Amino acid sequence: MSRTNFLNLLATPLHMSDEAIQQESVLVELAKKDEVAFGKLYDRYFDGIYGFVYRRTDEENLAGDITSQVFLKALQNLKKYEFRGLPFSSWLYRIASNEVNKYYRKKNRNVVFSLEEERIREIIDEKEEDHKEAHMSLLVESLNEMKTSVVEVLELRFFEGKNFKEIAYILDISESGAKMRTYRALEQLKENFNIKISDNGEA
Repeated sequence: MSRTNFLNLLATPLHMSDEAIQQESVLVELAKKDEVAFGKLYDRYFDGIYGFVYRRTDEENLAGDITSQVFLKALQNLKKYEFRGLPFSSWLYRIASNEVNKYYRKKNRNVVFSLEEERIREIIDEKEEDHKEAHMSLLVESLNEMKTSVVEVLELRFFEGKNFKEIAYILDISESGAKMRTYRALEQLKENFNIKISDNGEA
């Protein structure tokens, strides 16, 4: 995947209307009986899941392998999937998060977060461009030094555009816990760098 395509992928809005989520749930039920229908879900979400995994590995081949494993597990366990009013992608992100963490536990390594500076620029709410540039390298370094549990929430909130209900489901935490982690991280960034992150997403 080229750098340009990857950055475009980061900027793609991922919010779905309630009507679209309901319509998708019909396709998911069909996919439980028909692999062709599952192929449509695969085509719809492969790039998004790949981008999510890639930012946690920073290795194209590894990201591809883990993403393939995510969809294989999804297919194998699809009959167990229960609709909870969330996009089907939430379930895929949950599997992906677990697969990445399992890989790093097996390798006894810390999770890598490859956070693109271009995307960070988009979410920093600052008027003075010079001020933004002066903080960029320190900000990226600070994000990469934060606890994995904190960066996970920030990534899902600001890079993937997920609401707190989805984040809670993906990370298997409470919705209040997702909000708490996010707000604490934002306060830390504000205190350390005197910057504000634009959070105009859904609650």
